[in-house]
Amino acid sequence: MDRLGQLDLFVAVAEIGSISGAAEARGMSIAAASRTLAVLEERLGVLLVRRSTRTLSLTDEGGKLLVRARSILADVADSEAELTGAALAPSGLLRVSASLSFALLHIAPRLPAYHALYPNVRVHVEVSNRYVDLIDAGIDVAIRTREFEPDRAITIRRLAETRRILTAAPAYLAKAGMPLHPLDLAQHALLLYVYANNPNELGFTRGAETVRVPAHGLLESNDGQILRAAALNGHGVLVQPTYIVHDDVMAGRLVPVLDDWDLPRLRINFAYPTRKHLSAKVRSFIAFVAADFEANAFTHRWTGATQRPAAGAPSCMGR
Repeated sequence: MDRLGQLDLFVAVAEIGSISGAAEARGMSIAAASRTLAVLEERLGVLLVRRSTRTLSLTDEGGKLLVRARSILADVADSEAELTGAALAPSGLLRVSASLSFALLHIAPRLPAYHALYPNVRVHVEVSNRYVDLIDAGIDVAIRTREFEPDRAITIRRLAETRRILTAAPAYLAKAGMPLHPLDLAQHALLLYVYANNPNELGFTRGAETVRVPAHGLLESNDGQILRAAALNGHGVLVQPTYIVHDDVMAGRLVPVLDDWDLPRLRINFAYPTRKHLSAKVRSFIAFVAADFEANAFTHRWTGATQRPAAGAPSCMGR
């Protein structure tokens, strides 16, 4: 087997977790797959896989090779697609990463329309509220909110921008009162997202005014949907991006709090491994989502005032 074939088998072994499974996936006998892996290890002069009767795990060297091998094989596949014309017909498995809130509210509802255009693309949505290593995790494209990527091997492209706002259920405000100034928040129950930048301090601006408020949550979570559910149940004042609570505000389920004050905004980006030839499936997904966001004017919705329309006024609820 050639070197690319050896790398392909090694990646299959690592991802499937067994030599027999990798052999079946590649149409080989178990003996041939074992020999191929042994030849690769002998050629590189390192042990890549620890084998036992019950388990299989990668060595440190195997983990490093897995990252590089995935990238190499992806580059080869993309280059072949460019040459054969397959780039015009997106296909294969597309691995997308996003937070639970973004995946639930803004990816899942768009997948039927995407699949209607690109039926040969299978989509795997990997939900994570932490920023995963895209290359190590084999992610094709992620959607996440940070200004830059520390890894120069990752390309970012702006998708949208959103405010972070405070909201609460009408029942909570009827009981606890409406805060009129950021310092009033000391008397309120806060629902805080622990993965936010500096989650225990809220930096407000209004024109030339700035106020920094210590923030200690009555409820804290690493997932925005837990906090949103608590807010809807009248548990306290929620601090979340507008893209999570916009529809709740428009429907009157949540009410904006201190809406004339601003918290630092968030930029929502696509992030994907940098390659000379971006695969058709990645290009199609990025173009589809970007066009849909542009058509729905989400940046405009999410960065403007979040007051609920008056009765009888047209609603601009997002999908």
